Amino acid sequence: MTTDMPEQETNPHVIETLVANHRRFLDFLTSRVGGREAAEDILQTAFVKGVERGGSIRDDEKAVAWFYRLLRNALIDYYRRRDAETRGLGKFTALLESEPAAIEPELEETICMCVTDLVSTLKPEYAEMIRRVDLGGARVDVVAAESGMTPNNAAVRLHRARQALRERLAATCGTCAVHGCLDCSCGQPRAH
Repeated sequence: MTTDMPEQETNPHVIETLVANHRRFLDFLTSRVGGREAAEDILQTAFVKGVERGGSIRDDEKAVAWFYRLLRNALIDYYRRRDAETRGLGKFTALLESEPAAIEPELEETICMCVTDLVSTLKPEYAEMIRRVDLGGARVDVVAAESGMTPNNAAVRLHRARQALRERLAATCGTCAVHGCLDCSCGQPRAH
């Protein structure tokens, strides 16, 4: 049997105290997450939870200590989510890096010139990734470092670039793209 207990309204003085300490809370979070934007997101979420759960707090001083505990829990959740994302993207990056970067000379001769032309029709950041990694043989982590990105972000960008090129090839070359441009009929001369 469940009983719905009426929620207690948060004491306005407690809310004022929490708002008055906004800068301290933000500094506390910023020093622990290393970025103001992430700290602001965490703090905003914590304020919402604080208002929702703070009905039983009547003492302004206890409110600050209670809110710091809430922030510590929010930090733990933040790092758990971030670690899970990092592990997932790390696995994805490793998968992409395990693919052969260099094209065999015999296979290179069979690549249709339309591929090179289509790369230039992609978004500039996608075209750059395809040119540097797939056509140039650069490693994803090297391109990431030179571009000021994390390796995980570079791997995601490369994946999206390949997907966009695949779609462009299918739309432009039809069955030629499906069969690897071995018998290209799109009207472009093959690379030699």
